[in-house]
Formats: sequence, structure tokens, C-alpha cells
Amino acid sequence: MEALKGFDIDAPRWDQSTFMGRLKHFFNITDCRTVLLPDSRLDEAKALVESCRAGSVPPGTTEEQLHYAKKLYDSAFHPDTGDRMNLIGRMSFQVPGGMAITGFMLQFYRTVPAVVFWQWVNQSFNALVNYTNRNAASPITPKQIGVAYVTATSTALVTAVGLNLYTKKAPPLVARWVPFAAVAAANCVNIPMMRQQEILNGIAVTDEDGKILGHSRKAAVKGITQVVISRVTMAAPGMIILPIIMQRLEKYRFMQVSMMFILHPRSTLIFMVPAACSLFPQRCSMAVSKLEPELRESIISQYGDIVSYVYFNKGL
Repeated sequence: MEALKGFDIDAPRWDQSTFMGRLKHFFNITDCRTVLLPDSRLDEAKALVESCRAGSVPPGTTEEQLHYAKKLYDSAFHPDTGDRMNLIGRMSFQVPGGMAITGFMLQFYRTVPAVVFWQWVNQSFNALVNYTNRNAASPITPKQIGVAYVTATSTALVTAVGLNLYTKKAPPLVARWVPFAAVAAANCVNIPMMRQQEILNGIAVTDEDGKILGHSRKAAVKGITQVVISRVTMAAPGMIILPIIMQRLEKYRFMQVSMMFILHPRSTLIFMVPAACSLFPQRCSMAVSKLEPELRESIISQYGDIVSYVYFNKGL
């Protein structure tokens, strides 16, 4: 156990500079089984992680126990604040939650009331996920949350209802793709609106050692853009490919329902949630030369050529 005294619990288990390394990491922390654990178990994991950081590993603790505690910590606690995140907003809840909502959107798309209801449910879910996984170093007011929610939901509804009416005479398969178009459009609004404070005031950027160097709006835009791309990618396979399969099984009602609730979560979301999260490093980087002039000059005046890149949490 002596070796565990110097154990660095925050050191990545897998290389975060590669896609495969990030994929293994996110497969680990988006494990939907973790949402079944009680808060008391999560708090125990947090306590073990914090004690390890302080250099005090409890006697008898194994390396595997430390890795599992870190998995629970990363899946349930916010990386900026250390606070426990609400269950529905966690990435580990994306598979069961997203599977159910997406299945209903793909099944009930023919009537305007059904489209409106399920798009509203989906955007309510997305708004909570976006708020939960924001860069918490940039506070947001209840009013801004409300505006972001209403704007994103309205965008999704207008897109979905408009396309639903437009595709009335189109082939059935085209109509089945309306939910994806609405989800993609809403993500382009929901995420930036929910994280507008970061765009307006910038997010904290640090050097390689974590020392805060200032706040950058350009870094915020880069991070949020990457999150939007990841979220749209996350939904794409299930909402584009699955409708083709469902269309062919239309006459086999039982098989269609089975496909919606079995094939979709297992073949798309279980893989796509960690895969989409892995597209870009969570600890994002940006060259000092691409920062705002005032911040760039401040960094150069203090550190010269020593600091060539800054780093920041892009959120999920």
C-alpha cells in the first residue's frame, strides 16, 4: 500500500490527447449504471477522491477502488465546483433519458400536437443537461436560464412544426427526419443561450499548470461550438439511420416497437454518448496568438514566450 501514498488520482487513466483515449474515458464515466447508486455512495467516492488528493489514502485501499471512486466522482460531480450534479442532467443519464425521448419523437411525429409535446419534453431535458454541464466558473441568472429555455424550445417547435407541415406531401421517410432537424436547430440555440455569460464575459483560461491568466470570449465561443457539434453528432445516427429501419418495418408493428426501444439505445446512444463527448478534449486549448488583443498582450507582457497556449474547460 506504500505505493498508493503518491498515487495521482487526477492523472488520466487514458491518453486524453487521442480520440481512443478520450473514448475509453467517457465510456467509463457515462456508464448509465452509476445513476442507480444512492447519493451516500457517491459522497463516499468523493470523500475518497478528496482524501487521496490530500495525500491521505485510507489503509487497505486498492488502486482499483481509487479508480472506481474517481469514475463515480467524474460521473456525478461538476469538474469546476465539485458539487453533485442533478441526476437527470448527468451525461450518465443521457442513454436512458435520451433513448426514451428520442424513441417517442421518432414514433409520434405525424400530428402537430404530438410534435409540439415531444419537442417540448426534449428541449426541457436538453436545457437541464446544458445547464448542468456548463462551465460553472461563469454564473448565469434565473432570468437568463428562462430566456435560454424559452428561446431554444421555441426554435425547436417552429422548426419541427414548420417542417412537419412542409413535408405533408413528402415521402414518409423525409417526415421521419423532421425530429432530427428540429433537435439540431435547437441545439444551435439552446447551448449558446444557456451559456451566454461565457460568451459575453469570457471563461477563465489557464496555463498548463492551471494558473488563471484571464478570461477569454474567443475561448468560450470555441468551446461552445465544439459542444454543439458533439451534441448534434450524438443524436445523428439514431435519428437519421433508425428512421430508415423503422420505415421498412412499418407493417410489422411489434418489430417496429421492439426496434425503437431495443436497437436504438444499444446500437446508437450507448456508443454515441461517449463517442460524441470524445470528439474534442474536455480540457480545450487555444494559441495565445488567437486570443483577444488585450488578453494576448497581458500574457505576453508577463510571461513572454513561455506561455504559448492557454487551457480551459469547454464543458459537455
